[in-house]
Amino acid sequence: MGGDVSKPRKVNNGIVAAVCLAFFTGMVGMAYAAVPLYKMFCQVTGYGGTTQRAQKQYAGRVLDRDITIRFDANTNGIPWQFEPVARSVTIKIGETTQAHYSATNKFDRPITGRASFNVQPEMAGAYFNKVECFCFTDTTLKPGETLDMPVVFYVDPDIVNVPELKDLKTITLSYTMFPVEKKQPVASSAPAAGSSKKIPDSEASLGG
Repeated sequence: MGGDVSKPRKVNNGIVAAVCLAFFTGMVGMAYAAVPLYKMFCQVTGYGGTTQRAQKQYAGRVLDRDITIRFDANTNGIPWQFEPVARSVTIKIGETTQAHYSATNKFDRPITGRASFNVQPEMAGAYFNKVECFCFTDTTLKPGETLDMPVVFYVDPDIVNVPELKDLKTITLSYTMFPVEKKQPVASSAPAAGSSKKIPDSEASLGG
């Protein structure tokens, strides 16, 4: 009779082991999927300061209200001089504007770089729309080569309908350039030490 009792117990133990194994496998799979899913979530919602890739070149309406866009540039593990051509620009909300960054390869061989980006405050990311951006593709520079890197954008007029952002006066657009073979860092609105120099403010315009 003892054998009859132990047999169902062994079966139950096997079921428990199978369930645990399936649970563990599922958790591992979710961990691997979490990073791309989180990135997709940020791109769709603007969470974490992730900007939006515009589906159209213009906002459709321009408000009679100014907002200042500040530009920040950092490097991480790449021997490039990377900086905004102008430190800031003041535009109308809804106005499509072009700004420029500059990158120079200071190393003795070609290097391919990629830019991560975000905006501050983070909530503004959902309303900061990029029409064109060097951050959409990788960039390869030869030794000593300098490249002008434009970004075309506008601030969605719907931003004034958000209680937390309706009185917003300034948005900071931040880029961090890193080599493609290196793990992508998170861009910061604060400039890295020694990564950029003081640049005078000037206004930019579309095609300027």
